[in-house]
Amino acid sequence: MIKKNKKILLSITAILFAGCLISLGLVYYYLFYPQFHPQKEAYIYIDRDDSLDSIYNKVLAKGEVQNFTGFKWIAKKENYAKKIHTGRYAIKPGDNAYHLFRRLERANQTPLNLTVRNVRTKERLARSIGKQLMIDSVEIASKLMDSTFCAKMGYNQATIICLFIPETYEVYWNISLDHFFKRMQKEHDKFWNKNRIAKAKAIGLTPEEVSTIASIVEEETNNNQEKPIVAGLYINRLHASMPLQADPTIKFALQDFGLRRILNSQLKIDSPYNTYRNIGLPPGPIRIPSVKGIDSVLNYVKHNYLYMCAKEDFSGTHNFASTYHQHMANARKYWQALNKRKIFQ
Repeated sequence: MIKKNKKILLSITAILFAGCLISLGLVYYYLFYPQFHPQKEAYIYIDRDDSLDSIYNKVLAKGEVQNFTGFKWIAKKENYAKKIHTGRYAIKPGDNAYHLFRRLERANQTPLNLTVRNVRTKERLARSIGKQLMIDSVEIASKLMDSTFCAKMGYNQATIICLFIPETYEVYWNISLDHFFKRMQKEHDKFWNKNRIAKAKAIGLTPEEVSTIASIVEEETNNNQEKPIVAGLYINRLHASMPLQADPTIKFALQDFGLRRILNSQLKIDSPYNTYRNIGLPPGPIRIPSVKGIDSVLNYVKHNYLYMCAKEDFSGTHNFASTYHQHMANARKYWQALNKRKIFQ
């Protein structure tokens, strides 16, 4: 009888042990075995309006999932639906359900590279940023158009784009609007170090005025070697109290950036950006200038040029002149080339 009881006890123990092994095996398989196999690191973006079901769909769409049971089980057990965090999250090749869930639950985001581009208008800037971050482009645009907000940041509506230095920054996708602008201010202050500020003062310009000249220079030429020469020309005109007569400012005033030939009638536009009618700088930059453009102004070439005209070979470079007579000779060659190509506007 005792032997029989021992056999029964051993059998029960064996069954329990086997059951434990099976349970542990299932737990390991569903929670700790690699279940996600994207070819390379993939990302899901969890927005404010995402629900548990929509997150499931995003993970399934990006994760190349072998078995999703474990992820759904732990999400339900941990009541994840009540503590969803927005953000950009990585799904790594070989991820298991437990580690991926904890990454989402603890808001362990992967930052992204935000590129601030040297675009022409505040609207384009807002759209560009809005496409890269969770922030709506309308929210960004409304701030850039808000005179009170601009004043709080130390600018006005015409100069607020001086805040932005075209560069790539590592940020979190769900950065708040307030923190976004604070980050841009921090990067601006880092860029405008003592050396650059000293160079601007030596020219007699503020950082905003440097950016304004740089924006015109960059609209005038894509040739990096020419930029310091063009910058020197406009600085010469400023110091001589001559109108800048920069065609790109007319395009900006007209908001027609496709113009290839400025007509005399267009030079009469009543706008503070019309540098043919107004002496001095326009109210602010006509685009966000690049770092190269800004440094081209700060390190401008000293020369006697007061005039420039696009070369007749359409190479994108210019003929420079110190006298109006020389300039008109260059201009006639360019006009003849435009007429030959039937470019009238």
